[in-house]
Amino acid sequence: MKKAERALISLTDKSGIEGFARELEALGIEILSTGGTAKKMREEGIKVKDVSEFTGFPEMLDGRVKTLHPKVHGGILAQKTNADHLAQMKEHGLQAIDIVAVNLYAFEKTVADLSCTLANAIENIDIGGPTMLRAAAKNYADVTVIVDPADYATVISEIKATGNTTLRTRFKLARKVFALTSAYDTAIIKWLDKINADSHPELG
Repeated sequence: MKKAERALISLTDKSGIEGFARELEALGIEILSTGGTAKKMREEGIKVKDVSEFTGFPEMLDGRVKTLHPKVHGGILAQKTNADHLAQMKEHGLQAIDIVAVNLYAFEKTVADLSCTLANAIENIDIGGPTMLRAAAKNYADVTVIVDPADYATVISEIKATGNTTLRTRFKLARKVFALTSAYDTAIIKWLDKINADSHPELG
């Protein structure tokens, strides 16, 4: 397993991000980020590259489209032992993303507010986050995916020891992703099942 060189960090829950990002920076790992996460790291003096600079394409549609890009998903999904994948990456100017640290819009917290409108609830359904997480988890053989700040220390410790995480750790972290995205979609479905035209007249 080659040394980890690049991390993408995009967080709603920013607990522990300063320490984690500083450790990555000290290890020579390039950090890509978006929005508020990038802003917070820069405030802490951590060097960050905006995803829009990495992709060469601006964030758009009020931030709905920022990580949904071939340079992001190609970098995550490419199998680094697959010669054809590596050739295609070179052909299209793709760079590998070795670490993905992402957590999701707080949908359940949003809809727990009784004044939450249907429009606000829908806007707080994360699209890019689950897509990146599932891509990284699918490619756990090559990518370390983190959804829980409690795992930062293990990841840093292993990278310090060998330059990357172990396959066993990456598998465990991938499983956490599928458990999280499954629970997230279930929470959305349960809330939508409660919706009716009386409580949300915009449905007609």
